[in-house]
Amino acid sequence: MATVGDFVLKRLAAWGVKRVYGYPGDGINGVVGAFGHGDPGIEFFQTRHEELAAFMACAHAKFSGEVGVCLATSGPGAIHLLNGLYDAKMDHQPVVAIVGQQSRMALGGDYQQEVDLLSLFKDVAHDFVQMATTPAQVRHLVDRAVRIAIERRTVTCIILPNDLQDMDAVETPPREHGTIHSGIGYTGHALVPGAEDLQRAAAILNAGKKVAILAGAGALHATEELIAVADKLGAGIAKALLGKAAVPDTLPYVTGSIGLLGTKPSWDLMNDCDTLLMVGSAFPYSEFLPKEGQARAVQIDIDPRMLNLRYPMEVCLAGDSAATLRALLPLLNQQPDRSWRQQIEDNVADWWQVLEARAMNDAKPVNPQRVFWELSPRLPDNVILTCDSGSCASWYARDLKLRQGMTASLSGGLATMGSALPYALAAKCVQPDRPVIALLGDGAMQMLGVNALITLANSWRTWSDPRLIIMVLNNGDLNMVSWEQRITEGDAKLKASQDLPPFPYAAYAELLGLRGLRVDRPEDVAPAWERALASPVPTLLEMVTDPDVPPLPPHVSSKQASHYLRALLRGDPDALGVVTATIKEVWDGLFHGKHKH
Repeated sequence: MATVGDFVLKRLAAWGVKRVYGYPGDGINGVVGAFGHGDPGIEFFQTRHEELAAFMACAHAKFSGEVGVCLATSGPGAIHLLNGLYDAKMDHQPVVAIVGQQSRMALGGDYQQEVDLLSLFKDVAHDFVQMATTPAQVRHLVDRAVRIAIERRTVTCIILPNDLQDMDAVETPPREHGTIHSGIGYTGHALVPGAEDLQRAAAILNAGKKVAILAGAGALHATEELIAVADKLGAGIAKALLGKAAVPDTLPYVTGSIGLLGTKPSWDLMNDCDTLLMVGSAFPYSEFLPKEGQARAVQIDIDPRMLNLRYPMEVCLAGDSAATLRALLPLLNQQPDRSWRQQIEDNVADWWQVLEARAMNDAKPVNPQRVFWELSPRLPDNVILTCDSGSCASWYARDLKLRQGMTASLSGGLATMGSALPYALAAKCVQPDRPVIALLGDGAMQMLGVNALITLANSWRTWSDPRLIIMVLNNGDLNMVSWEQRITEGDAKLKASQDLPPFPYAAYAELLGLRGLRVDRPEDVAPAWERALASPVPTLLEMVTDPDVPPLPPHVSSKQASHYLRALLRGDPDALGVVTATIKEVWDGLFHGKHKH
C-alpha cells in the first residue's frame, strides 16, 4: 500500500513537478524516503542548507516558468527556508514549500522541534498554508498549493506531521459530506484587456511627444513587442533591475537600469519625458520616476493588485505584457518627430563612453568595473547570468551589455545576500546545456557560497555543458553597506562591522576539484574570463578588487554629498583611497562622451 509520502510525490509529478530541492530530517523522512520507493518521476536535489533549497526553488521558477518546490524537516529546517521563500514571494515566483512537523499526538505539548508552523509561514505563504491532519486531506492540499502558487505567483506551504507521512494514502476521498474532490490542471486568465481600455491607452501614448518606457520582470517575455512599440512611439526604454534582460542593451535607445544602481540616461529619460508607459514592473523608488504631474501614464501588469501603485496612472491595463502590447500596437501612430529619440540615443552613446573610461581607471589592485566591462563582449550568446546583492549588483546593472537571447536574474524585491550561487545551480538543473555565470561579492560567498560550492562540485559532471563560472569580487569589505553608511548616514566605515576575514576562494575551489583562478592585475582580467569560458570544468574567478571605487548613483543629491563629506571628516579609514577614486569617477562623468561618437 502506498503511503502519504508516496502519494505526495505522485501528485506533484502529475502536476508536472520534475525536481524537489531540499534537505532531509526526521520530521520529513516519510516524504524523503518515498523518493527511494521505485521511480516517483521526481528528482530529489540535496542542498547544503535549507535556505539554499528555497533559493533554488525560486530560481527554478524564474528560469523554467514552472512551479518550484522545496522541502525541509520540522522546526529548524522549516525556519531555514524562510529567507529564500521571501525572495520568491517578493519577486512574484510560484514556489511550494513542503515541511515536516512533529506527530499529531505531540502537538501542543511543547515537544522537541515543535514550532507553530502555521503562524510561522502565515506571512510568507499567506495565500495558502495548511497542515494535513488526515490522509484524505492530502490530495486537495497538494492540488490547491500548486494551483494557488501558479495563480497568484506566490509562495504556498503544506505542513505534514511525521506520523501522517507513513500512513496509508487515500488517493480518492470517499463520496460523502465533508470531503473535497480536487483535480489537476490550471486554466489561465484572459490575457488582453478590453478594446475600450486599449483605445484609451493608445490615445494617451499617441499624444505624447517624449515617451519613456519602463520595463520590468513581467516584460521579460515581451522583447519583440517592447521594441516594436518603442520604435513606433520614438520612445526610450529604461529597465528595472529584474527586467535587465527584457530588451538588449545593444539597442541605441535602451538607457539601461533605473534607480540607485541605474544610469544617467535613465535618470534623464524619466526627468524629461511627458508620457510614461510602465510594463510589468513594480519598481519602488518614486524619486527615480517622473515628478508627479509631469507625465501622463499608462501601466500594464498581469496582477491587478500592482496597478496604480508606484505612479498615478490614467489608464491601467490588467493583462499579459506581450499580448497586451501586441493588441495595443495597431492602435499606435508612428511618431514623425525623432528629435526625442535622437536625444536619448546621444545620451546612451555618451554614457557607454563614460562607463568605459571609468572601467579603465587604475585601482588597487583591480577596478571592479573593469571586471564587468571586460566580460560584456565575451558573454556567450545563450548565457544565463545570476547576480548577488551588494556593490556587484551596481556593476552588473550598469556595465554588462546584454544581447538578445541572454537570461539574467537576481533577488529583486528582497535584495538578499546569498542568492547568486544557488540561482546558478538551479539554472544548471533546469537548462544544463547553457553556460551560466554567477556574479557575487566576498560577503555573499562567505555567507552561503562556500557551502554551495560543495554541491556544485558534486553535481557538474551530469551537465551537458560544464561551463559554470563563479566570479567573486574579493575586496575584503561588505562594500555596499560601507558606501551606504557614508552616503545615507554620514558615518565613517566601521572596520569591526565591515571588514571580512581573508579566504582563499580560488584555492578552495581547486581543493574541491574545480578550477580556480586568482586575478590581482588589471591586464589579467580579460584573459581570465577567456580561460574560464573555455574551461571544461566549472571555474571560480577570484577577482581581487578595490573597495574604494564608488558605485555612484546617477544623481547625487546635496544631502548625499554632505553625508559623504561628513563621513570622511569623521576619520574614515579608507578616506584617501575613496576620495581619489571618487574624483576619477566624477571626472569621467564630466569629460568623457559628450557626443564624440
